[in-house]
Amino acid sequence: MRRLLLIVGVLALVAGLLWIGQGTGVISWPSESFMINQIQWAGYGAALAGLGLILIWQSKR
Repeated sequence: MRRLLLIVGVLALVAGLLWIGQGTGVISWPSESFMINQIQWAGYGAALAGLGLILIWQSKR
């Protein structure tokens, strides 16, 4: 169970950071993404990254 929490947490953290980068316009990959320069996706990414950090923390307990 701990390994699953860690894997899901890391994936959520990476996806959240990607969404933050795309939402703020820092990351323009893929170039046809609808999330680029759409600030609400930075908020969704922050929430997802936060969830990922919580899952990683829980996997270490």
